[in-house]
Parts: sequence; C-alpha cells; structure tokens
Amino acid sequence: MPLKKGDKVKVDYTGTLDDGTVFDSSSKHGKPLEFKIGEKQVIPGFEKAVMGLKKGQEKTVKLKSAEAYGDRNPKLIRKIPKEQMPKDKQIKAGMILVMTLPNGAQLPAKIAEVTDKEVTLDLNHPLAGKNLNFKLKLSEVSK
Repeated sequence: MPLKKGDKVKVDYTGTLDDGTVFDSSSKHGKPLEFKIGEKQVIPGFEKAVMGLKKGQEKTVKLKSAEAYGDRNPKLIRKIPKEQMPKDKQIKAGMILVMTLPNGAQLPAKIAEVTDKEVTLDLNHPLAGKNLNFKLKLSEVSK
C-alpha cells in the first residue's frame, strides 16, 4: 500500500557527501528517523525518496542541493563589528555560534573570518550547496 500524507514512518538511513564522507546516520542516533509524511519535517528530496518505498524496502538516492538544503545564499554572509561578539569566548574562524533571533528561534552561525574590527558570519546551513546521498530503509509505517 503506498504511503500517504499523515502516515508516520521510521527510516534507517546513512547520509554521505559526494566524496563519501558520512555526515549523518540513524545508527549514530541509536534509532531510526521518525516523521510524518506531508508535515515538512525532513528535507523535500528525502521525503520524496521515502514515498516510493514499501516497509522493509531499501533504496539509494542522490539529492541535488535544491532538493536538500538549497544553494548557498551570499545574502546570508554578514559582517558584524567585533565588539558585538561575546566577550567571554576567544572567537576564531571555523567556530559555530548559536544566535537567538527576536522570535526566540535559535540559528547556528559559522564564523567564516575574524579581523581586528569585524567578524564574518555565515548563516547558511552547513550542507547548503551540497549534493546529498542517502541509503534508506523504510523500517516501519503506522497510520
């Protein structure tokens, strides 16, 4: 029976980049990923790939960046005065900061560059602009 909106699924997966680097897997979390079909709880290409599976079936898919976390957006690179950074941390390129937005949502920001006067923050998702490969197995379906 095909999956439909509202079905709850459990999916075992391993996600890799084109160079073979594993960026995430359900085994790392100790349990399958659980989500409801049609609720936009996972990236669009992942849900689309799962839609074609039957319980117990496995599939390998390659998602272009547009079907995953999108392309990198240069408008999400921001320069801010260094004095606005936390004083209790030594900041350096490559660090990840968690910024709290006015609505309370938290957003990770990667420090791309640090100069004497400013800090360049990259607010793009770390996987933006990358193709993602997934090995999937639909382990459970419930209504």
